[in-house]
Amino acid sequence: MQSSRSSIRPYAWIPTLYFAEGIPYVVVMSIAAVMYKRLGLSNTDIAFYTSWLYLPWVIKPFWSPVVDMLRTKRWWIVVMQLLVGVAMAGVAFTLPAPSFLQWTLWFFWLMAFSSATHDIAADGFYMLALSEHDQSLYVGIRSTFYRIATIAGQGLLTMLAGTLEVYTRYPAQAWGWTFWTAAAVFALLCLYHAFMLPHPSSDAGTAAIGFRSMVREFCGTFVSFFRKPGILAAIGFMLLYRLPEALLTKICPLFLLDRVGEGGLGLTTAELGFVQGTVGVMGLTIGGILGGICIARGGFGRWLLPMVAAITLPDAVYILLAYYQPEALWLTNCCIFIEQFGYGFGFTAYMLYLIYFSQGASKTTHYAFCTGFMALSMMLPGMVAGVLQEAVGYLNFFIIVMCLTPLTLLAARMVRVDADFGREEGGETA
Repeated sequence: MQSSRSSIRPYAWIPTLYFAEGIPYVVVMSIAAVMYKRLGLSNTDIAFYTSWLYLPWVIKPFWSPVVDMLRTKRWWIVVMQLLVGVAMAGVAFTLPAPSFLQWTLWFFWLMAFSSATHDIAADGFYMLALSEHDQSLYVGIRSTFYRIATIAGQGLLTMLAGTLEVYTRYPAQAWGWTFWTAAAVFALLCLYHAFMLPHPSSDAGTAAIGFRSMVREFCGTFVSFFRKPGILAAIGFMLLYRLPEALLTKICPLFLLDRVGEGGLGLTTAELGFVQGTVGVMGLTIGGILGGICIARGGFGRWLLPMVAAITLPDAVYILLAYYQPEALWLTNCCIFIEQFGYGFGFTAYMLYLIYFSQGASKTTHYAFCTGFMALSMMLPGMVAGVLQEAVGYLNFFIIVMCLTPLTLLAARMVRVDADFGREEGGETA
């Protein structure tokens, strides 16, 4: 697609656009839990409240037609980035208030809703603003800067908050300054994209189609999704494959932060930012890249069971950490790297299955439904993770997680996929 502003090259906006897409997701899904832990909330409350923040991603497919129908993708991108910045400033402003929990949760929810809507608009804009050749050419840059956003969020922002905690000796003030910083970054990103995003001629709302026609079309694709062959097994796979990891995700940062006397490892906020935001993200990225290479060479059928093992067996490192509670940070780093590497490698099979199941008519909308179930698979276990952990303690919680890993194998055995799906032509045979 040709842009009316042809002087704007893709490398001038793709890196910043996908950096802006990654930051709010990381803030809502990871940083919020760490902040609430440092402010003294219980694990039960943290896991329950922050799991609800997945809801905008769960129901995202239901309002994606609105983004298509009203205004342009470019307009949605700029406005949603503005709202994300406002939400971050709102968190910073309300942290000193006595009722900070209610206010910050409200602003986190606004951030989550804006981020989910931004995802719809940004991914659509990417396809409208670039030719098919350029979409393939820049997909690596797109993924790289999303990963950089993950490191900046989980790593740098968390380490900044930890440093400020030491400097101010007041966690609420430290996190307030951190969120003011994040809000300023998003204000600059919003301003930058308001001027630097191109104006593709194909980027226009579809209001002319009519609201009734849009609703009718959406309902048709919704019904066709639930009539796909093997839908029950597919939903079971989407909900169960990541169940152990969904429980771990909410509790692991809390375990790493909690005092040794309470069963945790006693890491500082800055140490947590380094462990999860740099070492963990590196393991996740390397595992994901290797997973893609393996499936491209051998096909889905050959690598499904090894990926099931990869996404489940490394969870055992948390049993070792909870039992021995090592003081050496390098040992904790090694364990987190192993677990995240396995998760990245095993998660490849999950994402590839979503693509496989979405094939056919309306594959874009059907894929959006699949990602909604993916978000639901993280939301529901996260809501009960805190209650379970506080009832049994960290060590027993991690043992229970390992006992649930056969459900991942069961989910994988339920689905039927072409064994060569994902294998490059001329690659190794399964």
